[in-house]
Amino acid sequence: MAEILVVDDDDVIRDTLSELLSLEYECQTADTAEAALAKLEAQAFDVVLTDISMPGLSGKELLTRVLEMYPGTPVIMISGISDQEQAQSLISLGAFDYLLKPFRLEVVEESVRRALNQS
Repeated sequence: MAEILVVDDDDVIRDTLSELLSLEYECQTADTAEAALAKLEAQAFDVVLTDISMPGLSGKELLTRVLEMYPGTPVIMISGISDQEQAQSLISLGAFDYLLKPFRLEVVEESVRRALNQS
């Protein structure tokens, strides 16, 4: 079963995504990028979903580190800010997808499915 890591400092979003994805996948959560990196060191994940704006390391910094340390792991970015330039920048850095909050749960499920199929 695929392993998914959800990283968001917002409890509601993190828990909602975890509950949704746990129906089909093994799912773990982290409330900071630092906690996510610790989990990534301990175990492999098939997909990482991360918020961009978090205290401490940002989602962009997490993306960079995941791509350096675990280059085969797709990273899906989540943001509350509609910024095409930022979206394009993250995609060109190597993000698999860029999802805007509020998102429809089906969109998240489809993005995770596509990420798993490409890896």
